[in-house]
Amino acid sequence: MKSDKITTTTIKQKKVDGKPITMLTAYDYPMAKIVDESGIDMILVGDSLGNVVLGYESTIPVTMEDMIHHTKAVCRGVSRAMVVADMPFLSCHISKEEAVRNAGRLLQEAGAQAVKLEGGREVAKAVRKIVQAGIPVMGHLGLTPQSIHQLGGFKVQGKDERVAKKLIDDAKALEEAGVFSITLELVPTPLAKLITESSSVPIIGIGAGPYCDGQVLVLHDILGLYPRFTPKFVKQYANLHDQMAMALTKYKEEVEARTFPDEEHCFGMSEEVLEKLY
Repeated sequence: MKSDKITTTTIKQKKVDGKPITMLTAYDYPMAKIVDESGIDMILVGDSLGNVVLGYESTIPVTMEDMIHHTKAVCRGVSRAMVVADMPFLSCHISKEEAVRNAGRLLQEAGAQAVKLEGGREVAKAVRKIVQAGIPVMGHLGLTPQSIHQLGGFKVQGKDERVAKKLIDDAKALEEAGVFSITLELVPTPLAKLITESSSVPIIGIGAGPYCDGQVLVLHDILGLYPRFTPKFVKQYANLHDQMAMALTKYKEEVEARTFPDEEHCFGMSEEVLEKLY
């Protein structure tokens, strides 16, 4: 699909024009290439790779080196979509200087066009410094997986007045710090609608209802490649796990039965050459 490269300007203009923004995760070259060719606006190299690619129980063990490695692979497969890379656990909380350095690595070494940070007012100063360094930042509010132990598990955020007000305040703080968009995860639909309508930057929802400016989901979830757990907010558009398992089982059976490789998948040689070999 030929089109102009998606940038932060494109994403901001979509909110102005009322055009929905599409975003999916990808963690390697072949998947990124497919997502890009499908016309998706943004590709998130999420630290969710810890769960769906590296086999961790959470995103917390994911390192900067992991993120750089996978972001490089994704960028090699993308020509149109905007690539956003997650800043992993503790990569932006120790100091503002280290936050800028780590964000810069994801652009300079890995090739991303923007980074994503979890947190609200508490990370606003780091966000401001990163933006001042010329690095586009996407915020992330609501359920923030890197803080899962502090939040007490994977729960909807903002159902009570105190947390709801904090999310509204955090969104304003991130906007003032210079983010070009905000991901809003696992938030009640009415609250997400309020935040979206009151924000001048695009709000990308994941489990936050239909009124956000766009939607993001984990690629492995919508393709049925991660059967261990499917969140309520995920719509599964395919069940590739079962299809792949059937294909691999069929391969095993044919090899064991010596029906593969058959003549169609083999190479021959002339009888004259063969006779000389004997």
